[in-house]
Amino acid sequence: MSKRTLAILAALGATTIYGFTHTIAKGVMPDYVQPYGLVMLRVIGASILFWVASFFGPKEKIDKKDYRRILICAIFGMGFNMLVFLKGLSFSTPINSAVLVTSTPIFVLILSVILIKEKTTSRKIIGILVGLVGALGLILFGNEIRQDAPDIPFGNFFLLLNALFYGAYLILAKILIEKYHPFTFMKWLFSLGILICLPFGYQELIAIDWPNLPFEALWKIAFVILGTTFCTYLFNIFALTQLKASTVSAFIYVQPLIGILFALITGQDSLTTVKIIAACLVLLGVYLASRKPKTQ
Repeated sequence: MSKRTLAILAALGATTIYGFTHTIAKGVMPDYVQPYGLVMLRVIGASILFWVASFFGPKEKIDKKDYRRILICAIFGMGFNMLVFLKGLSFSTPINSAVLVTSTPIFVLILSVILIKEKTTSRKIIGILVGLVGALGLILFGNEIRQDAPDIPFGNFFLLLNALFYGAYLILAKILIEKYHPFTFMKWLFSLGILICLPFGYQELIAIDWPNLPFEALWKIAFVILGTTFCTYLFNIFALTQLKASTVSAFIYVQPLIGILFALITGQDSLTTVKIIAACLVLLGVYLASRKPKTQ
């Protein structure tokens, strides 16, 4: 199996976990953990895991000239991105969250052209547009609005900010990923993430009533730390070593499909013609956006 194929599988695995997360993370907020408190658990837990994993990787030192870029990556990828995502999810719905993140490739394409002069193709643009049509169809023509969303417009605005910040992170991280081992890169990003998120999440972190948390809340928190944070960031880092940032971001279009399938399995949703058509468009969009051009 080629490295490119493994990278595509890694990107697909990451977006699958993210698809589950929209429902699982929503299930612990705000009854058991407040959004920023959950962010603190994510960055602290992932930092510990990546520091442990780094002992099994190469021993690398960060060049002084890269400190500034790593800090900026941490601000966008482990700070603002996580803060606005969970805050937005707490006010909106899992379906809205899963669909709105599909705007990330649009931001990535724009930022790629501006920041790193990345060339794009008409097929990639068509793929992103096709996937976007399918993703938007899940919201515009599907009845997935939940009752546990206190302020959907506010939440959706934060979720769009999440897409912007994550897109910026993908662009900035691409350059550093080519230079450092993933364990080295991620341990420092998440360590910085703790400092960035601490002013926002400290009070909510210490307010968690650990002795009275049920098992359901504990395993969901563990999933968000181990799966949503550690595994997905590691998978995406590997994917970025073989694929363009805009290609990796295009896999976000699979999230609405995964989210709906997960809801069907758990009995929280039903299948409709609209969802089937939208899912097909999403998959077609990912195929067009990620397919490697033929060499002449």
